[in-house]
Amino acid sequence: MTLYALGDQRPRIHPEAYVHPEAVVIGEVRLGPRASVWPGAVIRADNGPIVVGAGTSVQDGAVIHTQAVNPTRIGADCVIGHLAHLEGCVLEDRVLVGSGAVVLERVVCRSASLVGAGAVVPPGTEVPAGAMALGVPARIRPAAVDAASVKVNAEAYSTRHLPQHRDGSHEVTLEECLEPTP
Repeated sequence: MTLYALGDQRPRIHPEAYVHPEAVVIGEVRLGPRASVWPGAVIRADNGPIVVGAGTSVQDGAVIHTQAVNPTRIGADCVIGHLAHLEGCVLEDRVLVGSGAVVLERVVCRSASLVGAGAVVPPGTEVPAGAMALGVPARIRPAAVDAASVKVNAEAYSTRHLPQHRDGSHEVTLEECLEPTP
């Protein structure tokens, strides 16, 4: 993993968290217990703090940034999908952000909400608890999310994938991967 301090601001990673060797974590980032950051993800806290809660998964290629006046806070048991982009927003607990979604400054996603894959949530939007934000620009679909389904997604990463990669993943050489020739 690539970890960078900015002045005296450095990442603070709980011992039970997992950061893949190909992820980048910069500045005042706090990762809670069982949080996971996957290959190609970048968490860059150069304008203020970023907090990632317990059991939250930041999947491959996701980008999380912050703004000086809008810190980025992500609650517990959230799933940040592949290639998602979060910028100066707040996600409460058990929020699922779909692959390729963009969540912009001053957005607040309440507990047990969902941002659909590819959605763009405009600045200042509130996604209510139990609602979905879908489309470009995102429109709110109320009472469409079951909190248990979001938690199941988060737990898949914190209970299965995290230990699998933290405890059993290792780099191999090309020679080790080549099929034998007949």
